[in-house]
Amino acid sequence: MAIKTYNPTTPAQRQKTTQDFDQITTRKPLKSLTRKKKQNAGRNNQGRITVRHRGGGVKRHYRVVTYNLPKDLTYTIEEIEYDPNRSARIARVKDQKGIYYYVIADTSMKKGGKFTTGEKATIETSNRLPLEQIPVGTTVYAIELTPGRGAQIARSAGTAVQLMAKENGYATLKMPSGEFRKVLTTCEASIGTVSNVQHQNIKIGSAGRRRRKGIRPTVRGVVMNAADHPHGGGDGGRHGAGKAPRTPWGQLALGYRTRRNKQTNKYIVRSRHEGKRR
Repeated sequence: MAIKTYNPTTPAQRQKTTQDFDQITTRKPLKSLTRKKKQNAGRNNQGRITVRHRGGGVKRHYRVVTYNLPKDLTYTIEEIEYDPNRSARIARVKDQKGIYYYVIADTSMKKGGKFTTGEKATIETSNRLPLEQIPVGTTVYAIELTPGRGAQIARSAGTAVQLMAKENGYATLKMPSGEFRKVLTTCEASIGTVSNVQHQNIKIGSAGRRRRKGIRPTVRGVVMNAADHPHGGGDGGRHGAGKAPRTPWGQLALGYRTRRNKQTNKYIVRSRHEGKRR
């Protein structure tokens, strides 16, 4: 998939690039699979900002994506659609009973194509089956962490996970981050790579385009007052020299471990940080 550039009529147009939407086959989503989406501007139910730099942006409807399709069925791909709520494309599919679903599309999905789910599915791209049925070395996406819970790993654009080994009821996966993790072989996964591979290469180009995405401006800590940020204050010279970068609340921002669920450490064979160490 190519990246579209623009004529340099303005400084923003000179830098801006966008996605090629040739893969998309329809502009209108299925009404029965869309829901209203409220803009919370990064606030929780108490009205406090829990995620900074959010607010505004264009209105969006949420697409109800199914991460746990019914098993042992064949699905026909009706349309490939754009989803404003995620980086990947989504596919509108219909099962043998005539029921419609939205699923995350992979690079090989095309209008009119078919794929199957369940243990009896063949080893072909887009088919969804348990990891114990998939050969070692295969590239997979939309992987379950808990059997029956639905896809939780590898759902964003261009993401792919490699199945490295299977032993004692566990499959070893190589994540895009470099982490090696174990999951049960009874967990399901889809074969292939998530669509919209060029997403990470898109240049926003202008501040207005970022605002339309619902992202507000970010102010650096070093230009704030001392009362507002640990990096703030000073006489306009060297700011915070020799100090480790911190968040506005004083927590270390780089190299500080923030992982809370220590119980799942036993499933991580190799951390994503280990490959970077020298």
